Amino acid sequence: MPLPSGRSPDPVSDVVRWGAFSCALVPLVLIVSGASWIGAAGTAAGLAAVICACRALLRQSERTAARIRVRDAGRHRDRSGRSGPTAHGGGRHSERRTPVD
Repeated sequence: MPLPSGRSPDPVSDVVRWGAFSCALVPLVLIVSGASWIGAAGTAAGLAAVICACRALLRQSERTAARIRVRDAGRHRDRSGRSGPTAHGGGRHSERRTPVD
């Protein structure tokens, strides 16, 4: 069931499902159009291999993105989106401050 916003909770699974659908549909269309059974089976096997490789690459990309989000979660940012000493108000501001006598 899709989310109310129209986005799937797991887009990788959606890609894999469409891939599985194509692995079933393409050989069927080839057979109906007059191709050999062996050729259709070879095409299905090739599509299945491509789908498996894409799934592995997408999952690896998700894991990498999650690691980057976790690593960056500890960094503080100011209102303008800058991180580092300026985000915490650090640094030298001699032009705006006067020494106390």
